[in-house]
Amino acid sequence: MIDKRTQSMSEMMADCPDLKDGATVLLGGFGDTGVAVKLIDALRALGLSDLTVVSNGAGGGEYGLALLIQSGSVGKMICSFPRSSDSKIFEELYAAGKIDLETVPQGTLAERIRAGGAGIPAFYTATAYGTPLADGKEIREFDARHYVMERAIRADIALIHAATGDRWGNLTYRATARNFNPVMATAASTTLVEVRKFVDMVPAEEVITPGIFVDRMIEVGDYT
Repeated sequence: MIDKRTQSMSEMMADCPDLKDGATVLLGGFGDTGVAVKLIDALRALGLSDLTVVSNGAGGGEYGLALLIQSGSVGKMICSFPRSSDSKIFEELYAAGKIDLETVPQGTLAERIRAGGAGIPAFYTATAYGTPLADGKEIREFDARHYVMERAIRADIALIHAATGDRWGNLTYRATARNFNPVMATAASTTLVEVRKFVDMVPAEEVITPGIFVDRMIEVGDYT
C-alpha cells in the first residue's frame, strides 16, 4: 500500500527534482490562516534562488513567507494583496527594485490556479478590463462585453497546510484553512503537505483533497 507519510523535514525535501532554483511555488493560505509555515521554513533552509511564489499575499511580520522573501530566495511574487499592515519586508525589497510583482485580482488568481489543475491553458474574464492589469493581454468581445484572456498557473511545487491526512494522502481542512489550499494542491508537479494530525483513514465523504494530488506529508501538530 502507498504510504505518503514522512517523519522528518529532511525526508520531505530529499530527492525532489522540482525543488530547484527558478521554481514556481504555490503557497496556500489566506492572511495567516492555513499557511504551511513549517514547510516554508524548510524551503528557506534549502537556500534556493529566483523562486516565483504564488500566494494570496506577500507575507507579513517576520516569519514564513516574509522570511523567505528576506532571505533573497524569491525573485517574483504573484499575488492579490502585496500590501498589508505588517508587510514591511516585501515592501522594502520591492521599493528597492530587488523583487518583481504581478498583481492579480483574487478571483482571477483562484481561477488561474484551478484552470492549471484542470488542464485548461487559459480563459476569459471581464475582471480587470480597462485597467492597467489588462495591459498587454488579449481582449475579446462576447455578447457585447469585453473580456481579458488570463493564462492558467501551474507550478513545480505546492506547499499545503491541512488539518488531517491519512497514509494515502487524502486531506481535510479546518474551517477557513480551506482557502487556496485545495485548489493549489491540484496545480503542481509535486505537492508537499503539512498536516496537524495523521489519521488512520479519512472517510470518503469527508475527503476534500484526494490523495492522488499529494506526494508527501508530515505531521506538525497544532502550532497556531
